[in-house]
Amino acid sequence: MKQILLPTDFSKNAWNAIAYALEFFKNEECKFFLLNTYTPSFYRVDYLVGGPVLSAIPDVGVDISLKGLEITLERIQKEYKNPKHQFESLSAFNTLTDEIGEICEDKAIDMVVMGTQGASGAKEFFLGSNTVHVIRKSTVPVLAVPSGYQYQPIEKVLLPTGYWSKYKPHEIAPLINLVKECSATLHVVHAVEEPDFTQAQEKNKEHLQQLLSGLSTIFEDVLDAYMPNIVHSYVEENQMGLIAMMNRKHSFLDRLVLKQNVDSVGYHCSVPFLVLPDSARISK
Repeated sequence: MKQILLPTDFSKNAWNAIAYALEFFKNEECKFFLLNTYTPSFYRVDYLVGGPVLSAIPDVGVDISLKGLEITLERIQKEYKNPKHQFESLSAFNTLTDEIGEICEDKAIDMVVMGTQGASGAKEFFLGSNTVHVIRKSTVPVLAVPSGYQYQPIEKVLLPTGYWSKYKPHEIAPLINLVKECSATLHVVHAVEEPDFTQAQEKNKEHLQQLLSGLSTIFEDVLDAYMPNIVHSYVEENQMGLIAMMNRKHSFLDRLVLKQNVDSVGYHCSVPFLVLPDSARISK
């Protein structure tokens, strides 16, 4: 049984990601953990150290959190009656990123599914701050769903790469499993910055081809050094259903996360994207 974590701030965007996850895993036995975290709007030292009991502050956050989770679960049970799915609600006084880290370890979470924007997400930003922090710190794959995106079966998956690093089997395994389960075709697209591959790039490409040998794959080299442009046009022209990215330093994803303003990045994600954790980052 898969263990899926669904963070929610009870916004429309969060519900949209939950609905996507329930459809995405509709044919699989899963246990979904609905998570809401809350913190005070101010950060008094006594509150952070001792909690609401020691600080004598009424803990209204927990009541709002529990009620919101109750309403969300009732809506799920009303709109999605799936005997393959189980649910557990989790409410925590903690930051979202820290709580997700603890739950992923304690509950052996397989994947986190969340929206790209939260309740206060401004449209000019590609990712909400919570999503950015989760992606940076997560030790498990994160599936981020754009606001308003409606579920549809995934037939094509895009993997942008520069072949600058070697994929480890356990790092790429979640993507391989997803592509197999969806009976999809994986499009591996390389932004050509130099006309000739380096020896290291060539070896890394051959290694990746071996790892993906059991899948339906298409490898393409595109003459454009700016990866966001390539991804945007490739998704639109080839009707991609999902983008997969490795959370490596100096990667396409890293540039998006560090430089979020759409005007400067020139890119806005129109389809869900799967972020695979980098084991080198996790070990640190």
